[in-house]
Amino acid sequence: MSKIKLRVGDTVEVIAGKDKSKSGKLLRIDRKKMRVVVEGVSIMKKTQKPRQEGEQGSIIEIEAPIAISNVLLKCGKCARGVRIGIKVEGEKKTRVCKKCGEAI
Repeated sequence: MSKIKLRVGDTVEVIAGKDKSKSGKLLRIDRKKMRVVVEGVSIMKKTQKPRQEGEQGSIIEIEAPIAISNVLLKCGKCARGVRIGIKVEGEKKTRVCKKCGEAI
């Protein structure tokens, strides 16, 4: 299993699937199943039963998880999805863009 270089709160771009070229904030990461939930991407509708008497059921929209291999971290300087490298300076590790070398 490879090391996941993404963190919750990162801005990512979808590179494959029905939502290709969409981007959004990373909400959750499932490290065991290698899936991520991205804000505003892979929206699915789900029916919800009424919870209390007199309340109506409804249809809600939620973000479905997508494979982690289908997203790339978005570089602020390059303004698109890029691969990530790790640069070690002393005891501090920083993530860097493979295209421009900018720290992320």
